[in-house]
Amino acid sequence: MAMVDQTCSAFIEVLASKAPVPGGGGAAAMGGAIGMALSNMVGNLTVGKKKYADVEGEVKELVAKGEAVIVKLKRLVDKDAEVFEPLSKAYGLPKTTPEEVKFKEETMEKCCITACGVPMEIMRAAFEGIKIHARMGQIGTMIAISDVGCGVVFLKSALISGSLNVIINLNTIKDQAFCSATQKEMDELLSTGSKMADETLALVLSKLKK
Repeated sequence: MAMVDQTCSAFIEVLASKAPVPGGGGAAAMGGAIGMALSNMVGNLTVGKKKYADVEGEVKELVAKGEAVIVKLKRLVDKDAEVFEPLSKAYGLPKTTPEEVKFKEETMEKCCITACGVPMEIMRAAFEGIKIHARMGQIGTMIAISDVGCGVVFLKSALISGSLNVIINLNTIKDQAFCSATQKEMDELLSTGSKMADETLALVLSKLKK
C-alpha cells in the first residue's frame, strides 16, 4: 500500500519507528498537501456566495491549481521513500579495497543527486501552494480566513523541511556545478517563499483582529 493511502495513525506510527521511510521528506510532502487542502477548503466555501460573486471565477482557478499541488505533494510522499531506498543501501556498501571505495563514492554521488530531486520538487510545490494562499488570503471568505493562515504555515514548514533534506544530500555531493545550481534555486525558493508566507500570515492576522 502506498504510504499516502495509509490511515493517519498508521503513517504516524511508522514515521515514529526505526523504519528508514517515511522520513522528513515524506512528512514535509504530507504536511504540505494538508496545508494546500486548507486553502482549497476556503475556496470551496467562497464559491457560490453572493458576497464573493465578483471573484468566484478566480477562486475556482485557485482551487484547481491547489488540487494540482495536492496531487503532486501526495505523489512525492511515496517518491521520497523510493529514492531513499537505494541511498540507504549505498551507505552499507563495503570500502575495504580501493576499488570498493571508488565504487561506493560513485554510487553515493549518484544516489545523493537523485535524492536531492524530491525535496527540491517538494519545495517547488510548496512555493506554488504559498502563492495560491497569498491570493486566497486576499479574496477568500472571511468565515474561514484563519484556515488560510493555518495552511500557509504548513506550506512554509514544507518549504523549510524540503531545504533541510536538500542540504543533507548536497553535503555528500562532489559535483560543484550541480551543488551550486541546486543551492541557488533552493535559496531563492526559501527566501521568496518564506517572505510571501509571512506576509500572508500577517494579512490573515490583520483581518482576524479587526
